[in-house]
Amino acid sequence: MARSGIKYVLRKKPPGQLVSNTAHQVKREYQVLHALQNTDVPVPKVYCYCDDERVLGTPFYVMEYLDGRIMEDPGLSNLKSSERHEMWYDAFRSLSKLHRINVVDVGLQDFGKPSGFFDRQIKTLATISQAQAKVQDEETKEIVGSIPHLHEMLSYFSDKVTQPRDRNTLIHGDFKIDNLVFHRTEPRVIGILDWEMSTLGHPLSDLVNLIAPYTFGNQISCKVLPSFTADALLGLPSLEELIKYFTTLTGWDPTLDLMWGVAFGRFRTTVILQGIASRYLLGQATSLQAQENARARHVLADITWEQILANKSINIKSSL
Repeated sequence: MARSGIKYVLRKKPPGQLVSNTAHQVKREYQVLHALQNTDVPVPKVYCYCDDERVLGTPFYVMEYLDGRIMEDPGLSNLKSSERHEMWYDAFRSLSKLHRINVVDVGLQDFGKPSGFFDRQIKTLATISQAQAKVQDEETKEIVGSIPHLHEMLSYFSDKVTQPRDRNTLIHGDFKIDNLVFHRTEPRVIGILDWEMSTLGHPLSDLVNLIAPYTFGNQISCKVLPSFTADALLGLPSLEELIKYFTTLTGWDPTLDLMWGVAFGRFRTTVILQGIASRYLLGQATSLQAQENARARHVLADITWEQILANKSINIKSSL
């Protein structure tokens, strides 16, 4: 939308019944964006929020249009090596700025609970997954079905012996390259988008989401989980370099918890893919891309379980 030559973006909750109450929370998006307006976290300006459904049918808010680049390819193909390198570093700088926010200073101290993030995530994801599994196509009677290895994975992630120690920061909830807007000519982030899953929680969650292209390699590729091509790493920082840089910026070394986090990130994404499958059966997501993403959930569930078995093997060896 535009007025007097100025472009704006309207973010609106979709119509119809939603399987998950955690999706499309536009009020939550507006709240966190409004709170971060005067910080060094790069976010678009927000102008108004409306929850009167008589206006447009569902709640919405209006924000600034950012004239920049959204890079769907995490390998940043077709850009100079030096620019690709710096863009990934600035993505980590932007994430560290978010995680260093004092939530009391910006009025977000009640934006989530102060501890127990992964326990709540496990419970929420289990509930969502079970609801999604029951979704049925009214015409064909096809159901989404359960995620393979679901109960075994939930048991692993709930184990306090291997679960990461509590940390609590403001987190984005879906921090990744294609949720960032880069300057049109410079290798820097000018805005972070899609805050509907933001909360107070463990920074490991955001970190493993951002590094997913590094940790997945070419095991699976779909819209929800874009991966690097074979030659994409040429010209990019190594994962080790980025983790070291992140540690320097935040003062927290995530190394010991990283592989647990990688497995959890994969599990979470599996539930997201299952959600796409449920919306596909309900007719709320009809594209070929949605169909491809829906089918990928079984492959990703198997990959996640293999990662968990590998993690268990490492834990057993380290305890001997």
